[in-house]
Amino acid sequence: MEKVGIFFGSSTGNTENIANQLKGLLGTAEVFNVADTKPEKMAEFTNIILGTSTWGVGDLQDDMIEFAEGIAGVDLKGKVVALYGLGDQSGYGDTYCDGMGELYQKLQGKGCKIVGFVSTEGYDFSASKAAEGSEFVGLALDQMNQDDKTEERLNAWVAELKKQFA
Repeated sequence: MEKVGIFFGSSTGNTENIANQLKGLLGTAEVFNVADTKPEKMAEFTNIILGTSTWGVGDLQDDMIEFAEGIAGVDLKGKVVALYGLGDQSGYGDTYCDGMGELYQKLQGKGCKIVGFVSTEGYDFSASKAAEGSEFVGLALDQMNQDDKTEERLNAWVAELKKQFA
């Protein structure tokens, strides 16, 4: 497996913490905070993971907003991309992990292969831009209400990504 570029936006440190855990589980990865990284940096990697939290009523994390807009100018043809998102199912069950859904939309038509879809089973939310049918478009995590499931979910997701990444 080629090296993975993990790009995250984090306000409270939770999304950054997950990025560092992913780096440890993958073994061969570099982690970048989008607050001080240009979207063009993604072009240096064949395998990419994008991570964001959801704020307000379904909004992208502040630093990720500009980064996500910049995705339009990056050639992602032939890249393999996975997404993870953090949200609060109890307080914001009608916009759970919408930020991850926003990133997914930005990747449409970019020529990249999106992997890492996860079943919505075991989650308790009413609506999400990140859910398509019975699957999330990436790994959805809830550090406020289901943090006891994070380790298991991360391990299972990384095992799947290792099969999908080049």
